[in-house]
Amino acid sequence: MRRSLQFVVILTGVLLFIGLTASFGQTADPNKEANNIVKSPTATYPRVPGIPIVTGAAQPAISGPTLVFPANAKNSRAALTTRNTGAAKSKSSTPNSGASNTRSNSDSDDNRGHQGKIPGAVSVPVFTGVFGQGFNDFPFIMMGNNPALGGTTTIPTKITTVSLQLLNADGTLNTNLPYAPFEDLTLDSPNFEEANYTSGRQIQFSDAIQRAEFFNTMGDDWHTVLRPRVVDRVTNQIPRFVNVQFQDGSVSPVRTYFVGTAPNGDKFVFLLDLFFDFINTNTVINEINANNYTTNALNLAVYPNTFLFSIDDTGQFSSCCTLGFHTFFADPTVTPAPRWVFGFASWVSPGIFGGGTADVTPLSHEITEAFNDPFVDNLVPVWQFPGIPGACQNNLETGDPVEVLPNSVVNVTIRERHEVFTYHPQTEALLQWFEQLPTSDALGGAFSYPDTTALPHSATPCF
Repeated sequence: MRRSLQFVVILTGVLLFIGLTASFGQTADPNKEANNIVKSPTATYPRVPGIPIVTGAAQPAISGPTLVFPANAKNSRAALTTRNTGAAKSKSSTPNSGASNTRSNSDSDDNRGHQGKIPGAVSVPVFTGVFGQGFNDFPFIMMGNNPALGGTTTIPTKITTVSLQLLNADGTLNTNLPYAPFEDLTLDSPNFEEANYTSGRQIQFSDAIQRAEFFNTMGDDWHTVLRPRVVDRVTNQIPRFVNVQFQDGSVSPVRTYFVGTAPNGDKFVFLLDLFFDFINTNTVINEINANNYTTNALNLAVYPNTFLFSIDDTGQFSSCCTLGFHTFFADPTVTPAPRWVFGFASWVSPGIFGGGTADVTPLSHEITEAFNDPFVDNLVPVWQFPGIPGACQNNLETGDPVEVLPNSVVNVTIRERHEVFTYHPQTEALLQWFEQLPTSDALGGAFSYPDTTALPHSATPCF
C-alpha cells in the first residue's frame, strides 16, 4: 500500500498526462484508448484506511450518480486514501492487554505472538506483538494465532467475482470484461493451492511468508490457512461518462473508463477511481447485508484487468494505475463493532505492466498485507522505498518495498486437474526488514521472502 499516515508520497511511477480535454477526447480506435493514453503503466497499491458503513441501509442506485471530488485534495485518489474511522493508533499504544512490552527471541517470552481479540470489535482471529527500537515500541496486530503456540488457524475466504459491462454514451454495450475466464485460475493460484517453499512443504503462499517471518519462534505445526469460496458473481454496468461535483461546486461530466488491449489480446480497462469507489462500496455493503461477507473471514472482490486512474481537481486525467488495496469495513453504530477485513485485487494479463506483474500479483500483494496489517494501522519506524531517496512511509505494508523493484515477483507453478500454470505472486518484505536492525531472525536471516535476495538488508531509515 502506498500512502503513509504521516507522509504523502508520490513515487516515480506516477504519470502525468498533457493535452487531454475535459472529456479526455477520443482516439482512432476506441478499444485501444488506454494503450494510447499510458504507454508504460505502473502498478500501484494505495493505502486505504478503514471504511465506516451502516449495515442494513439501502444502497443508492448505481446508474447516474453524481460523484463528489474529495475536499482539499488535488487528486481523486484521495477518495480512497483519506478515510477516517478513528481506528488508527499511535506508535506507543498497545493493541490489547495481551501484548508484552519488549521483544525477545525465546519461545517463553516471545512478544510477537500473543493471541487476542480487538477490544470492542468482532473480527478475524488475530495475535498481537511489539518490537522495540531504542525507546520506541511498535505494537502490531496480525491475522492468525500465536506462532509460538503452534496449531492451524483456518480463515474462510469469501470471494466475489466482478464482471464489467462498459457502455457507450448512448447506453449500448461497448465491451464486456467477464471474470469467468480467470475464476478457476484464481482459485487454483498459490494464494489458495499448496506448493513447496523453504519455510514448509505443501503450504499456501501467505502462510509460507508468515512462517519464514516467525520461523525461529513458531511451533513447527503453525499455519494460517485460507479456505476460499466464491460467494457471489456480480456484473456492473459502467457508463461512458459520470457527473463529478468539484470543489467549487460545479458539476461536469468526466470520462469513466478507457479500454485497452493487452499483448495477448485480452481487453483491459482504466476505470475512474471515484466511480470504482462508489460501485465497490455498494458491492461490499450488499454482500455484508446478504451475509456473504462475514467478520470471521477474509473478504475479497476480484476484477478482470481493471486498473484505477485518477483525475485532478480540474477534471483532467492525472495518474494511473491502482491494481489493488486492502482495508476493513466497520459499522460504528453497533457494539461491539463488527469489522469485515476486505481486499480488492485485479487479475492482470501478461505484458501490461513491468516488474513481472501478472495474473495474481495484486491478489498475493493484498492477501499477504492483510495477514500482516488487517486493520491498516500497524506503524513502524519511517522507512525509505529502496532506491528512491525521499520517498518514505511508516507502516507495515509488506508489499510496498518490493513493488518498486525491477523484478517484484517469483514464479510458482501449480499443477491442478492435469493443468499446469505458472503464477507470479509478489515477493514480500518481512517484519524484520521494517525493524531496521543489522541482522534478521527470520528464516535464513532473510529480510524478504520468497526471493530472499530482493531485499538484502533492512530498511533505510527516513528522517
